[in-house]
Amino acid sequence: MAMRAISAVILGAFALSGSTCGKSTEEPTKDKAGPDAPIVVLDGVDTNQLTQREKKDWSGYVSEFISPCPNVPVPIAQCVKEKRECDKCVPAAKYLVKLVKDGMPREPLEKSYKNRFDPDKVMNVPIDGSPTKGPESAPLTVVEFADFQCPHCAQFAPLIDKVVEQRKNDVRFAYKFYVLGKFPNSENAARAAIAAGKQGKFWEMHHLIFANQDNLSQQGLDSMAKELGLDVGRFHADMQSPETADRIAKDRKLGEDLKIEGTPTLYINGRQFDGHQDLNEWLNLELSMMGKQPSAAPSSSAAPAATDAGAKGEGDAGKPAAAAPNGSSTATPKK
Repeated sequence: MAMRAISAVILGAFALSGSTCGKSTEEPTKDKAGPDAPIVVLDGVDTNQLTQREKKDWSGYVSEFISPCPNVPVPIAQCVKEKRECDKCVPAAKYLVKLVKDGMPREPLEKSYKNRFDPDKVMNVPIDGSPTKGPESAPLTVVEFADFQCPHCAQFAPLIDKVVEQRKNDVRFAYKFYVLGKFPNSENAARAAIAAGKQGKFWEMHHLIFANQDNLSQQGLDSMAKELGLDVGRFHADMQSPETADRIAKDRKLGEDLKIEGTPTLYINGRQFDGHQDLNEWLNLELSMMGKQPSAAPSSSAAPAATDAGAKGEGDAGKPAAAAPNGSSTATPKK
């Protein structure tokens, strides 16, 4: 399947997540600005794509929501008009344009805004000991929590691969083993990937596992190890080693501390990615708020599929995870 087609499938799955992931189908009532509310016009923010009603709603939000910079405690609109020292005000106003255009009701819109811009939503997500690719100096650190037997993680894998490849100078990507406990072979697959990594073949095994989710028995994993030219005896020993078990347990504990609700879940520079958004747009915005430009222009968008829930081994398909309110770690994301 072509990458664009895969992206369309995943984005479609995400759009349908309200019915497939056990979420309530009842939408909150969307607050409307009064009929006489003034329309706000901000330099650098294009609202021409909005209807008159949407412009009023957006004007209400930017006149109410406080700027993303703690040292500029004024509404977004005031921040932009007065050219306050907060480079995030214009991006915040543009972000709200998109949410309003998408028809998002007040409650989830405010939650999405806070998740994207509230400084308190940035977590320290350590990547020590995790498999990584990309330069350590990259301005963007993307951490994925995934389960090798989660079908949504398998759908997302080629998309994140493409994004990382297109942005090889901008992104450092780290993989976390978040075994949900609801699939029979996911922990063994995680052990196999870690064991392959001991022989320098983590990413190769990572790709093979996701490409062969219907064949993750020990025999199937052994076949993959042989295909990669691994020492199978050492592979088995490393799969069962205490160090391997500790790696999986450590990642699971971190995910629980972050209150991850399902997989795949991404953290970008310590902030949980909202899977309803476009991943490339999110990365570009992150770079722009750091005063940087993308080193390459991505040709397609991507977002994680509807997540698999069951951090406690419960439920069926999961709902998109909300921003984690607290967590623990030692590595500080790049600003």
